[in-house]
Amino acid sequence: MAMSENSIKVLNYLKDHNGEDLTSQDVANALGLGKRTVDGVFTSLQRKGFGVRTPAEIELDNGMHKEIRLLSLTADGMAYTPEAE
Repeated sequence: MAMSENSIKVLNYLKDHNGEDLTSQDVANALGLGKRTVDGVFTSLQRKGFGVRTPAEIELDNGMHKEIRLLSLTADGMAYTPEAE
């Protein structure tokens, strides 16, 4: 199951930051990738059973609330080592 360079970057970043509340925008900013790229990569990880998007809500500076999706890896995603292929 060969993975693209960007997929490996996203997977490893999420492994390194396991337990943190991260959105696709957070990951994109940290890795210097576009948000759409991270979203596409993460959708692929989800299809392989490696990731889940969890709904959450944040409060904005103006007091309004916004629904977001937090990215996290499953146990299979945490255990997967693409470099071993």
